Amino acid sequence: MPPAPHPVAETLAYLAGEWSVRRQVLDRSGGRRGRFDGRAEFRAGTGGEWLHVETGVLEWDGVRREAGRTLRLLPDAAGTAEVAFADGRFFHGLDLRSGRWTARHQCGADVYEADFTVVSPAEWHLRWLVHGPAKDQLLDSCYRRPAHG
Repeated sequence: MPPAPHPVAETLAYLAGEWSVRRQVLDRSGGRRGRFDGRAEFRAGTGGEWLHVETGVLEWDGVRREAGRTLRLLPDAAGTAEVAFADGRFFHGLDLRSGRWTARHQCGADVYEADFTVVSPAEWHLRWLVHGPAKDQLLDSCYRRPAHG
């Protein structure tokens, strides 16, 4: 059973700062499994946009390598945001105010379906189901605030 959603006042205010990331990756067509361990940072960029920068290590098929990505977030006055790829192409909308959000993105013939769930002030989950002729994957991520002290 998925965790109950935890509402937040404003999407980017909630995400701002550093998070640890643990992502399980499953290739559902071949049964291969992988894992990403790293960190994510949500920070103000230039011109009112925000950046979501992830860096870490991906282990896939017994091979470990550095991996990362950068997404751009464009806030709006309602407390939500549009998420774009690093090159500016639209990816999906994002509204975490109710504690839960679903998104869909068409990439060629493949479809990416996301389920975002805010669990607490210090944890949220993101689950991507990717299906189509090129991919059949499940990416299950847990973001947690790092413990300081």
